[in-house]
Amino acid sequence: MTGEHSSEIPPLDRAAITAAAVRPGGLWRSVEVVPEAGSTNTDLIARSKEGAPEGTVLATEHQTAGKGRLGRGFTTPPRVALTFSVLVRPVVPPDSLGWLSPMMGAAAVAAVRRLAGVGAVLKWPNDVLVPGEGGEGKLAGILAEADFSDPARLGVVVGMGLNVAQERGELPVRTATSLRAEGASGTGRGALLAAVLAGFEERYTAWTGTGGDAGTSGLAAEYRDVCVTVGRGVRVHLPGDRLLEGTATGVDDQARLLVAGPGGEQALSAGDVVHVRPGD
Repeated sequence: MTGEHSSEIPPLDRAAITAAAVRPGGLWRSVEVVPEAGSTNTDLIARSKEGAPEGTVLATEHQTAGKGRLGRGFTTPPRVALTFSVLVRPVVPPDSLGWLSPMMGAAAVAAVRRLAGVGAVLKWPNDVLVPGEGGEGKLAGILAEADFSDPARLGVVVGMGLNVAQERGELPVRTATSLRAEGASGTGRGALLAAVLAGFEERYTAWTGTGGDAGTSGLAAEYRDVCVTVGRGVRVHLPGDRLLEGTATGVDDQARLLVAGPGGEQALSAGDVVHVRPGD
């Protein structure tokens, strides 16, 4: 990534994003954009411990120590991606909390399809993919982290990194993609962030309004409709260096992946899924 390339990309317009997302009585309370952050998730978890309100949004132009699932780290060059985290404090049963990162995934898919015209889908639990002839390219990753420091006031931070302006040769791995690489080079990061925030708020409000019931709120049906893992052969890397191979048969009401394997069907709340092509 050259400095010249990233310098051509306009910075995030905090005032415009705030005007689009923050409204009286709505979920979002504030939007902050910082020039650089190690990890917006880490920084927002720290603010949650200090009592930051629900609806706090933190975005950065340059993330230098992003966090992925299973402890993986990554760095995002300046301005080429949309990297942000949100803080929510849902009052729902604990077994419903697994829906928060899939919720962000569903909001991201809807925003990318509408604004960029890119046919994004989800891999369980929340990777945003773009199907193609050569396989599925990863467009975005999502990570939710909980703050249990105050038992009376749960905090959950949901962060996302979405590749926007990288050309195909500038992506870190062969399996990654970006909106620019998919032909949607004119899509602005600010408009995307506003759309994702609006979509998340709509789904979150419906979900919390039903006490965290993803079925009644419609979230589960929407998620299953855009999740291409269901029905696929999968290889799942589980905590403790365990491996499960089988067929993904569904997603249950707690957002767990159901996998039929040699020992019968299992419900997985965590794991790194690899889609297995027929014949692999």
